[in-house]
Amino acid sequence: MYRIKQRIILLVLLAVFLIAPLQARAADYVIDSKKAHAFIQFKISHLGFSYVLGRFNHFDGVFSYDEKDPAASHVKVTVDVSSVDTNHAERDKHLRSEKFFDVKKYPKATFVSSSYEVTGDKRALLKGMFTLHGVTRPITIKVRELGAGKDPWGGYRRGFEGSLTLALKDYNINTSLGPAAKEVVLFLSLEGIRQK
Repeated sequence: MYRIKQRIILLVLLAVFLIAPLQARAADYVIDSKKAHAFIQFKISHLGFSYVLGRFNHFDGVFSYDEKDPAASHVKVTVDVSSVDTNHAERDKHLRSEKFFDVKKYPKATFVSSSYEVTGDKRALLKGMFTLHGVTRPITIKVRELGAGKDPWGGYRRGFEGSLTLALKDYNINTSLGPAAKEVVLFLSLEGIRQK
């Protein structure tokens, strides 16, 4: 009886070791924002005549991605809102103030994904909860996979770009910037370094 139990245990362990390498496993990545290989940029209309372009200089995040099961992907990003940069000091001061982002009260913006829906060749809809100015709402980001492979430093990288449009009033940002500036377009370019 004891030998039979031993054999069963050995068979179970053998099966686990044989099956485990065949199972799909998501790879984890850290977004390479520190070396400026990732960007969060935006544009908003200025009086309907032109666009103000800007970016957030400081943010970090992680994502997981499984080529065999993209739907299992997850993303989490945290943005330092005070790092807003439109290449104009006075305007940036205004954006940081309580009249707009109110960064003293709401210093961070966050995004946590809930689903990744493949819609075509290297294209997907990334859905999740976005928090800005103390308000959390569901958003959908149109995503395109840019590529993946080894880098010159012995690592492995994967990159995506995405875009979405947000209504300022949805996040209780009610300072009027004119009728043409009720929405802001966000553009994301995220390159991740695979963690070993």
